[in-house]
Parts: sequence; structure tokens; C-alpha cells
Amino acid sequence: MSTSSVPRPGPVTQPGPARPAAPLRTLSGPGPALALFVAVRLAGVAAVALAGHATGRPLFRNLAHAWDARWYQHIAVHGYGDLIEITRRGAVQTDWAFFPLYPGLIRALVTVVPVTPGKAALLVAGTAAVVAAWGVHRVGDLLYGRGVATALVVLWAVLPQSVELTIAYTESLFCALAAWSLYCVLKGRWLWAGALAALAGLSRPSGFAVAAAVIAAGAHEAVRRRGHVPWRLWAGCLAAPVGWLGYVLWVGHRTGDLLHGYFKVQQAWNSRFDFGEGSWKFVKSLLLHGGGFVYAADLVIVASGVLLFCLLCLDRAPLPLVVFAGVLVLVVVGGSGSFSSKPRFLLPAFPLLIPLARALVRSRRPRPAQAVLVVGALTAVSLLFGAYVMTVARAPL
Repeated sequence: MSTSSVPRPGPVTQPGPARPAAPLRTLSGPGPALALFVAVRLAGVAAVALAGHATGRPLFRNLAHAWDARWYQHIAVHGYGDLIEITRRGAVQTDWAFFPLYPGLIRALVTVVPVTPGKAALLVAGTAAVVAAWGVHRVGDLLYGRGVATALVVLWAVLPQSVELTIAYTESLFCALAAWSLYCVLKGRWLWAGALAALAGLSRPSGFAVAAAVIAAGAHEAVRRRGHVPWRLWAGCLAAPVGWLGYVLWVGHRTGDLLHGYFKVQQAWNSRFDFGEGSWKFVKSLLLHGGGFVYAADLVIVASGVLLFCLLCLDRAPLPLVVFAGVLVLVVVGGSGSFSSKPRFLLPAFPLLIPLARALVRSRRPRPAQAVLVVGALTAVSLLFGAYVMTVARAPL
């Protein structure tokens, strides 16, 4: 797979051979794209507020204390090892399943600003979402120009599961670190790429996807240049997995099983990699016996993610983007756990939207009205679905 299939502005250190092409415009400001992103997500919050008012569920409680949010805030206030739950099946669920960066930022903010943990959690998540949108724009602009970059941000903002960018969850923080790490890889800034990947590894269990992308890009560059690469590349690749590995080994040490302790903790949450057995059983049950609307919609979202990954490969996207998105798709399809959470796990995989963004920009020139209609329809679906899962559906996020 080629790692450089589109023109880029100026000399860029990029894993893979460069192909001759006409130069793009220089990187433009992300202001319009970020304004659209914020407008869409504020509309999403308004939709949740209206639906919550109709169903008697307060907005702040919906956004700040939904499902796993209370675990993050409890860790921020009390630290690890203090919150334990026993499931109906007798599994012992501990807070060690949750990575430390997000609750650490909540604690830091509460320490310096007189706000509650819930408000701090929303401030961190909301700020990270804007930073993430900025990073997504920079990646798109670097590779394909301003139009595709703006379309990429808008499409990411109107995903059905994008409501989770505005609740007290880690997706926005993880995506911010991932997007900027990938941007640094594409620019050849290996130390920054490795450092951001290490932080991403401290934010979510799937954080190793960023490290995999950095290492794959570094290895490709080293092979292409026959080992004649700067020391920064080696340092960045070595640093990339440190965050994820460090936390996994720390949990293993705390449990008394250094190499397997973390994975035993995750198994208590019914979270493990079973090569798709759990996903297949869910799909089979849904098709044979039916299920709620949310589960059918989740299946459509996951299936669309797999299809979009195939399109991303056919589009000959840069290697680090393909590896990052591919690892996340593999985790979603091959992992067990609640199927209703799988769309959320795909939310950081913004490179999957690149083929759609490019197609949208191409269609905008001859048929602008149709492009606007498509974006408007996707926005309406996103707002309605987000309000539904936050206020009506009982499925875990």
C-alpha cells in the first residue's frame, strides 16, 4: 500500500515514496471548520436538553454522570482501588479498568478551579473535542486541502455516535491526542508523535492503536531509507507504546499478576479479544430474534465502519492513518463486550471518513445543493440519534 497518494505542500518527511503531483495550497486556518463543528455539537446538546426535558432527565446528569462517567469522576476524587462493583454473574469489576489520563486531568482542574468533578469532566471533554477537531482538520488539510479538511471535520461532527464527544467520556481526549500524533507522523516530527502517542495510551484501552500507527510508519520509513533515519525516529517509536504498556504493567503489579493482571480485570467487564466470536453471536441473535432499535443502529454503524475501512485502503491513504483506523476496527469487530458501546469505540477513527469527505467535495462543485442536502440529513440523524440514546435508550454507552 502506498503511503503517499496525494500532493502535499512543501517538503514533508513522510513514510513512503513521494509521488509527483501538483502542489496544494498552503495550510489555511481551521476557523470555519471549527465553527461548524462547535455549532453542530451545541445543537446536539440542545437536542439532548429538549429530549431530557420531555422525559424528565436533567441535562447535566445526562452529560456528566452517564454510565462510565461516574467511574472517571470517582477515580479523580478518591484515586484507584476504592470503587468495586459485583455483577449479577458474580464478576468483580474494579476501577483499574479505566485509564488514568482523563481522571487525572479532572483532578488537576478541580484543584485549581472551583468547580465540581462533573463540571470539570465536561470542561476537559469539551475542550478536547475542539482540539481534536482542529487536529482532524490539520491532517485533512495537509493531505488533501482545505475543502476536504472542512468536510472531514463536519462529517466527524455529524456521526450518529458523535453525541459522546460532549459527555464526560474519554473519546474526545483520545481523539485529540491521536489526531495530533498522526499529524506529527505525517510531518516527520517523530518526538512529538511518540510523546502524544504515549499520552493517548494513557487515555483509553485502545490507545495502543496510536502507538501501532507511529511504529508502523517509523518502520516503513527505516526500511525505505535502509536504516539511515534520524535518532528522533527511533526515540519516537520507542516512546509511543510507553503510556499504554506502563499502565497495563502497573495494574498487573497491583493485582499480583504482572503480565496478565490487567487483562483479568478487563475480563470481569466482559471485555476481551475473542476474534469476533462475541460479535458474531450478537449479530446472529439480532437477525434471528430481533432486538431494540439501538442495537440495530449499532450494527449498521459497525458494518459501515468496516466498509469505510475497505474504501480507505482502496483510496491509498497514508500508512499511519490506515494502521490507526484498522486497529480500531479490528478491536471493535474482534472484541467482546456490550455491542451498544462499539460505535463509541469507532468514534476516534476519523480517517475512515476520508473517502466520504473527498467524494463530498467532488460532488459539491457540480451539485452543491445535493451536498448541502446530504450534510443536512446526516446532521438531523445525528441530533435525533444522540438525543435518543442519551434520554430514551437503556443500552450502555
